[in-house]
Amino acid sequence: MTSADRAPVRVGVFGLLGSGNLGNDGSLEALLGYLRAAHPEAVVDALCGGPEAVTARFGIPATRLHWYRGEYRTASRAGAIAAKALGKLVDAFRTAAWVRRHDVVIVPGMGVLEATLPLRPWGFPYALFLLCAAGRLLRTPVALVSVGAAAIGSRPTRALVRRAARLAAYRSYRDTRSRDALRAMGVDTAGDGVYPDLAFALPVPRASGPPAPPGRVCVGVMDFHGGDDDRARADAIHRRYLDGTTRFVRALVADGRPVRLLTGDSCDAPVAAAILAAVDSPLVTAAEAASLADLMRETAAADTVVAIRYHNLVCALKAGTPTLALSYAAKSDALMARMGLGAYCHPARELDAGRLLEQFRALEEHAADLRRTLAERNRLATGQLTAQFTDLTATLFPAPGPAPTVRKAP
Repeated sequence: MTSADRAPVRVGVFGLLGSGNLGNDGSLEALLGYLRAAHPEAVVDALCGGPEAVTARFGIPATRLHWYRGEYRTASRAGAIAAKALGKLVDAFRTAAWVRRHDVVIVPGMGVLEATLPLRPWGFPYALFLLCAAGRLLRTPVALVSVGAAAIGSRPTRALVRRAARLAAYRSYRDTRSRDALRAMGVDTAGDGVYPDLAFALPVPRASGPPAPPGRVCVGVMDFHGGDDDRARADAIHRRYLDGTTRFVRALVADGRPVRLLTGDSCDAPVAAAILAAVDSPLVTAAEAASLADLMRETAAADTVVAIRYHNLVCALKAGTPTLALSYAAKSDALMARMGLGAYCHPARELDAGRLLEQFRALEEHAADLRRTLAERNRLATGQLTAQFTDLTATLFPAPGPAPTVRKAP
């Protein structure tokens, strides 16, 4: 049988894609770039949170992740509770039917094995478990590619995540802390690989529009209320974060510095609006980024970046701009250490505007050296992701012949 006679491989992508999170969509964009370059014959579709947005932007068919449209609304009435419960049952059959139609399913990046932000076990963790269980039952390999993981306090969430990871045919992580966290949760990770975040495979876009004013600082903001274990003090954490960030922006403006506020998810817009209202200066503006490419353009044009959301950090570091992280999880610390900027992290839960300003001035003092470090680390990250894509091809897209046993990344 010639290559022209063989049916094209059917690839499914899965995750909270098209739901307003630019980082998640950036991971999908990077994966699609690999598939279109290495496997142009592949037929790709998605099971995701925002199917209309995914189809419109990436041009692939997409199916809604949940049968019940009110999945992410709190169910308080009996009817809503019953509908949500029924949806969980229906989703089990819908997921299995979707998996059956594919030769391989890929979960591209994202923090799918963590609960660093508020998370309910019967939301995405349950959906991921259904996916991996269906893959194992139907012998369709499920690959978790450059994903994030972290220790999980909630026992139901931890159990679902652990079981899903065990059922996956391929696992790789975006940092060693993720692999260590999953091992601590009882998963054998001896054969799993560690590679950079998939977004590092994206090209840095060319600058467009008028040049940024000299001295611009990009400040990434987030609707931050702590993690899944911080629900009891979520409001206090948010107030401290917002107050500290506002004070920091006000101090930059007092020094005559232009400030550009960046968001990374649709839910972050009110935080940017609150800072704009509180500082009330023409030096402070907010970007309207619709993709990681937009964020990279913004950060590449800035002198320095201070950011909290993980993929805002990725964009700034990929663009080669000296960056200070407001760290809310181990993944941020790991990313900064990988890129040679481990000394420039500040705890988001205990934000101190005065201390942050001191760290920021130290960052700017060493900016030239840090740009050279970032250029070197970016070259290394590109090579590592190329190696992962080569491994994915060997593992998930074998040459014609006897069907091989799917293995995990070395």
